[in-house]
Amino acid sequence: MRVLLTGAAGFIGSSVTQALLARGDQVLGVDNFNTFYDPAIKERNWREAIAAGGDHRLLRLDIRDPALRSIFADGTTRPDVVCHLAAWAGVRPSIADPLTYQANNVEGTVHLLELARHHQVRPFVFASSSSVYGARQKVPFSEDDRVDDPISPYAATKKAGELFGYTYHQLFGTSFTGLRFFTVYGPRQRPEMAIHLFARSILDGTPLSLHGDGSSSRDYTFIDDIVRGVVAAIDRTVQVPAYRIYNLGGSETTSLSELVAHLERTLGNKAVVRRLPDQPGDVPRTYADLTRAKAELGYAPSTSVEQGLLRFCDWLKARRSSE
Repeated sequence: MRVLLTGAAGFIGSSVTQALLARGDQVLGVDNFNTFYDPAIKERNWREAIAAGGDHRLLRLDIRDPALRSIFADGTTRPDVVCHLAAWAGVRPSIADPLTYQANNVEGTVHLLELARHHQVRPFVFASSSSVYGARQKVPFSEDDRVDDPISPYAATKKAGELFGYTYHQLFGTSFTGLRFFTVYGPRQRPEMAIHLFARSILDGTPLSLHGDGSSSRDYTFIDDIVRGVVAAIDRTVQVPAYRIYNLGGSETTSLSELVAHLERTLGNKAVVRRLPDQPGDVPRTYADLTRAKAELGYAPSTSVEQGLLRFCDWLKARRSSE
């Protein structure tokens, strides 16, 4: 297939690029290399993703750029499916700058849906987030749960993307799949994300800021498991025209205190912990019900937190030694 993949040089996007190329798909990557974090990191991600070869092209464009229209209009580049992973990410930064998140995550998604509609590209896979579940007490989180209480602008933009997907499915026949990612980690993880940030602090012996009492918990999901879920979702969306939402998680929870302890053991250093109050927008727990994803995508995460952290830490140390 020819896959238009947005966010193609990012953490998850570059890993999906690599997997699609490895199985023989053509990747039309779209990434604007913005300054949310060092663009040089994305440049390296992309080089690594295409190192083994394959049919690929990188478009250095914003997802709102009208120039994307020519890609859809040209029969030699018109995609068979859109896999939309690009977004301004992060709960906390979205609280400081909601307008940027609305412009990129909502307007950008609608722009892509419109291009796909006008050029009869019906399969559309969208990266949503477990943050849409809000601060709920009921666990595990099911796709059938009510998700009308987002507690951050980032979460609200992801819920908006799902809603627009439903509207386009109903009105225009878009085959829309929303994937609710649960705290993805692993090689190429963005530098501001918790595991990456914590690991650097532990290696360097610098203070590690922990918000709350350490009891908050997350369903940490290793990147390889997420990639398999994304690829399976692409295939199903092409084959089965529908509107569908799936959780992609690890289906086990780890508290913040346990996470730090795992990293200390893996890295062989003690953390210098600085306790801070809870952060606005943070939720107390996430935990994915994978029943639907297992039944319909064949999704079965196989990497434990201990295994995943070991692989991440090995990657981080190798990356640091090469810089």
